[in-house]
Formats: sequence, structure tokens, C-alpha cells
Amino acid sequence: MEKSIIGITYELLFQLINTFLVFVLLRKLLFKPVLNIIEAREKDIKSDLNQGAKAKTEGLALKKEYEEKVGSAKLEGQEIIKQATIRAEQKSQEIITTAKEEATNLKEKANRDVEQERQKVMNEIKDDISSIALLAASKVIEKDIDKNKHEQLITNFIKEVGEAK
Repeated sequence: MEKSIIGITYELLFQLINTFLVFVLLRKLLFKPVLNIIEAREKDIKSDLNQGAKAKTEGLALKKEYEEKVGSAKLEGQEIIKQATIRAEQKSQEIITTAKEEATNLKEKANRDVEQERQKVMNEIKDDISSIALLAASKVIEKDIDKNKHEQLITNFIKEVGEAK
């Protein structure tokens, strides 16, 4: 009797049937649930990747918006500084102009005051001259002339002398 290497025996047949039954049972009880878990996990991973890409896109958009706002704020700040500088220069010019006007007004007032004082002194000198002239005339004539008439003559004389100047 020769033994064949591969022989079909009832043991082999039972082993094949057992293997097939184990395969069917494992497929029903283990492979499908595991495959379902793997598929669910893949879906979760894909969903997370999509959410990550969406978040990245939103983040980049927010970053761009932030950079634009920062740039706009810088420009606005520069404009505010420029406007403040212009207002300060205008205020400076107003102060200088006001100071010049006040100085001119003070100078004019001082000139008017000096002129008024000069006129006052001139009038006092005229009065003194007329009194001295009247006194001198009364001494020369030694008689009392009508005082009003004499003052009128002296006033006319002083006016003529004043006009001559």
C-alpha cells in the first residue's frame, strides 16, 4: 500500500467543511462588524480632515481680514497724526497772528497815548506862555488891561505860532 501525499479522506473533508464553517461564522460575526467599525472610523477621519481643511481656510480668511484691518488702522493712525499736525500748525499760526495784532494794537495805543500827552504838554506850555506873556505885558504897561481881551490876543498869537510850526 502506497500512501499518497494528498489523499482525499474523510478527515480532510471534515477539515474543509470546518474551515468553511469557521470562515462563514467569522465573516458573519467578526468581519462585518469590524469592517463596519473601520468604515465608520474612516468616515470620522475624512470628516475630521474636511473640518480641518475648512478651519484652515477660515483661519486664513480671518488672518487676511486681520492683516487688512491692521493695515487700515495704521493708515488711519497716520491720517490722524497728519490731521493733528495740520491743526497744530494752524493753531500756531493763529496764535502768532493774534500776538502780532495785539503787538500792533499796543504800539498804536502807545503812539496815541504819546500824541495825547504831547498835546496835553503843548496846551500846558501854551497856557504857561500866555500867563507869562500877560504878566510881562502888564509889567511893561503897568496898567491893567482887560484880561479877557488880552488872553484872546495871546491865544491868537499862540495859534499863529503853532500853525507856523
